[in-house]
Amino acid sequence: MQITLPLLNALLADEAFVREAKSKVKLSEEQIDSLKQASQSAIDRLRASNAEDTDTDSTDAPERAAEQLRSLIGQDKATQLTAVANDYWTNGAPGEGGSNTGDLKMLPGPNAVPTDTRVVVNIPAFRMDLFKNGSLVKTYKIGIGYPEFPLPLGLRKAQTVIFNPPWTPPDSPWVAKMKNATPGETIEPGSKDNPLGPIKIPIGLPSLIHGGKAPAKIGHFASHGCVGLTTPQMKDFAALLLDASGNQVSQDQIAQYLEDKTKTKSVKLDKVIPVELRYETIVIEDGKLHIYKDVYAQHTNTEENFRRVLEAQGVRLEDLPEQQRQQALDALKTPPKKGEVVIDVPQLAQKGYPVAVNLDDGKGKPQATRSKKKAA
Repeated sequence: MQITLPLLNALLADEAFVREAKSKVKLSEEQIDSLKQASQSAIDRLRASNAEDTDTDSTDAPERAAEQLRSLIGQDKATQLTAVANDYWTNGAPGEGGSNTGDLKMLPGPNAVPTDTRVVVNIPAFRMDLFKNGSLVKTYKIGIGYPEFPLPLGLRKAQTVIFNPPWTPPDSPWVAKMKNATPGETIEPGSKDNPLGPIKIPIGLPSLIHGGKAPAKIGHFASHGCVGLTTPQMKDFAALLLDASGNQVSQDQIAQYLEDKTKTKSVKLDKVIPVELRYETIVIEDGKLHIYKDVYAQHTNTEENFRRVLEAQGVRLEDLPEQQRQQALDALKTPPKKGEVVIDVPQLAQKGYPVAVNLDDGKGKPQATRSKKKAA
């Protein structure tokens, strides 16, 4: 994932990251100060334009950041700093849920299907799946991080469910617009000014899976580096996650935890559950080819990538009927302006990733969509 100036601004507020940048990139205090000023200017522009709250792409944000870094610290240090920042953002700052995942690994290859218990988030599809022992239990439509504050990619872990969490506002333009929130000040659980909702699951700082999102935000940019759900979605997901980890926590107990909105309750999962944050814009699902919009401008909708996805299922591009092959290649050249392109390809039946199960789209009416293919 390429760095953006607002993202760099957030990282530069972290003393641990600043120490790492100084050590690995050999940045001086003056260079750190100039980077802080430049990234703060980007934040100020966001504040002035209200850009964080729009549903636009900002696909040129990484390019603008790269140009700014080169002008401030030179090409070599800009490249090194970008690598350090990406690693820090991808792996999570020190804390619960970060990259210290032990024996847990990302599944290899495109459209990989879990055979264990894990959460899979596919960012361009705005989709999160919970697998238990290799079976897809439930699918959720989600909100993702704004392009200026993208969701990280890679493997994280869920090990705690926190009911009625407090919130510490970051120094960000969207916080500055809030009437009753000050950066660094603790917003108590249950407060109407607390955007986390009644439940959060840390997956490595600064990312969370949390509720509190309006239904209109689901399927759109909706957060600052987090997976966003509505509160009903989050309650449902937390209960299923606890069950998948082996915790004996009843619905009545969960209701009790949530009854006193001012009291925070942390429940440690009996088994750590890996959380995969994927970026797959080309997905095969049982006879259908899905080509998603490249929401973070990662340039993944290419013929080369398409071939890789097909070959992972034992199919060559040349094996597809000419009509479907041309449809797919045309869709890759002219990607969807929003959403996805879906192409029926009978040769791909019973191949690829499972279709959604009991899809919860955040509108309060779960859809009974069952996979025809049992996850192997």
